[in-house]
Amino acid sequence: MVASQETLDKLEDIGLNMYERKIYAALLGRGVSTAGELSEMTNVPRSRAYDVLESLAEKGFVVIKSSKPMEYVSIPPNEAIENIKKQHKQELQDKLNKLEGFKSSEAVQELEELYDQGVELVEPSEMSGSLKGSHQINQHMGTMFQKAESAIKIATTEEGLNDLVENHADLLKEAKADGVNVQILAPVTDSNRSSFSNAKEFAEVRHLQETGEFKIPNGRFAIVDDDMTMSMTHDEVHSTQDTAFWTRSDHMSKETMEPVFDMLWHHSEDPENNKPERPEK
Repeated sequence: MVASQETLDKLEDIGLNMYERKIYAALLGRGVSTAGELSEMTNVPRSRAYDVLESLAEKGFVVIKSSKPMEYVSIPPNEAIENIKKQHKQELQDKLNKLEGFKSSEAVQELEELYDQGVELVEPSEMSGSLKGSHQINQHMGTMFQKAESAIKIATTEEGLNDLVENHADLLKEAKADGVNVQILAPVTDSNRSSFSNAKEFAEVRHLQETGEFKIPNGRFAIVDDDMTMSMTHDEVHSTQDTAFWTRSDHMSKETMEPVFDMLWHHSEDPENNKPERPEK
């Protein structure tokens, strides 16, 4: 039996290169084999076969026998997967430890001082830029939430509420614990009811619904402390094409986006008792 191309492609997804995929699949079919035999079966150059098998052994896919000629034993796929998972976890932990050590070092303090020095030379309105891709957008939004001192105001979509809870629930909980007032506006439906329940732990959540001439804006935005704003595209684009505009302009926040948020808030209602929130007369 020969492994299908689809299966070989899956092995690539978990980090095996072309030669490693071929040799591991061939070795699975034999159980035990030499580098020469595997080289002939897979058309991998013999000079490379030894290095490939050594690499597979390091990754936990192969065991090397102490024999002459040297033989190799295949590790069952499920065990091999667990082996490589352990390696990735250890590598990640090592990197996190290095980052934590660097974060508390004098070097970071020096870099922070350089940043503060540079910011003093720039007008707040010039601190702006565009972001592309949901990963970059979520990363930057998380940074905004971490810097919040008094208020976070978020207007999002039905699916956006699910994304917000999935990607930022922990940061928003921390913000609330630090005394930050968190407000969220979103259409609450059966598809995001669970996210609404979770969001209530760290925010006041209001339901947006089109009524009469009132139309819900097709987009998402977040305001932090009246001086940072991020506005994002709607849900109909692919995550890699998702775009956002970020600015530290207090004029944009206070004069443009805050009034929009307040207007939406006054047209919202409590999802649990359906009592509309209206402006005070």
